[in-house]
Amino acid sequence: MKLSSLLLSSLLAAPGLVTAWLPEGKIRGVNLGGLFVVEPWMMQDEWNAMGCGGQPSEFDCVLKLGQSAANSAFQSHRNRWITQADITEIKSLNLNTIRIPLGYWIYEDLVFADSEHFPQGAFQYLERVCKWAGDAGLYIIIDLHGAPGAQQKFQPFTGQNSPNAGFYVDWQYERAYKWLEWMTNIIHTNPNFSQAGTIQLVNEPVQDGNTQGSMIQQYYPTAFSRIRAVESKLGVPTAKKLHIQMMNEKWGSGNPNAHIPDLTNAFYDDHHYVKWTPGVTVSRDGYMRHSCTDSRSGNWPVITGEWSLSVADNAEWNSEFTLDRADAVEWYRKWWAAQFLSYEKIDGWIYWTWKVNWIGGRNDWRWGYKQGVDAGVIPKNPLDAYRWNACAGFT
Repeated sequence: MKLSSLLLSSLLAAPGLVTAWLPEGKIRGVNLGGLFVVEPWMMQDEWNAMGCGGQPSEFDCVLKLGQSAANSAFQSHRNRWITQADITEIKSLNLNTIRIPLGYWIYEDLVFADSEHFPQGAFQYLERVCKWAGDAGLYIIIDLHGAPGAQQKFQPFTGQNSPNAGFYVDWQYERAYKWLEWMTNIIHTNPNFSQAGTIQLVNEPVQDGNTQGSMIQQYYPTAFSRIRAVESKLGVPTAKKLHIQMMNEKWGSGNPNAHIPDLTNAFYDDHHYVKWTPGVTVSRDGYMRHSCTDSRSGNWPVITGEWSLSVADNAEWNSEFTLDRADAVEWYRKWWAAQFLSYEKIDGWIYWTWKVNWIGGRNDWRWGYKQGVDAGVIPKNPLDAYRWNACAGFT
């Protein structure tokens, strides 16, 4: 399946993107997880090196270290977590896209200094990584990963360990609109962002109709209109307008289209972690059968913007799934191919994540694309998986 003609034509209209979208018009990429929103579970040595050990989130680490020391620690982290060599390697692996998870606090004017505690000084590093990506010909998706007030409770990907999902109220929506306006203006006026073509309204909102109803009725349509108003003011031509991404209906937060009058350049994100998918038999055979027969279609155009090779939490190190098995690389390589083929049937995929750093005291390459390549599980050219016949006997 190809991207829609409107989506593809506007992507190709940006300088340098033609070769990045070949050979088949699919998005194939990685998330730069942990760079601007640190998730301690997937980078434990790094978190400890920053002086944040034992803290559940960025907010808590800043409280522990104090603002000045935290700023220094996070600056050092950003300098080493993703370097230009990483971007060069991503491009060399025949990938064409990066998704950059951001917290709202990167726009420091939005932060309440008396009650919100986040690291400062990140924007210059965002400029830098976007320039590196642009120079390499990689397409960029900018993702509001951590929303004001936290879109889910007790989730470090929101930047805090909040006991409440406080995002779903008018005044927090207003802060998010301002963030989206600010970022939209930057993308269209700052040459370092020339390859950024998609902005995501919010990552992984709650899957609770009673809580997120206002998101569908109010936040999504207002966010669309506020982004388009900025573009109108700037005189952005239709072909250069941003693609606006929302979680698709499969995510479980409702129909994102329900109250949006103009869906031009609407784009959808499907996060599919088999490990957390209800009804899937937790076995090698069960995982292969699911991945070889599952359909991720629905809202269109859509990509699977997060996926991994991790298995059910209580099975990660059992006798069937442990990485210590002699045939572990062979089997995980086959399962990677099965998932790849599934997501190639839609408009593409973005793996979670590019790199990890000691999960549970182990080098668990099931979450890191770079580590998966180094282990021989993920091919240096993902298209090689088309020749492996991974789903033979499972369809």
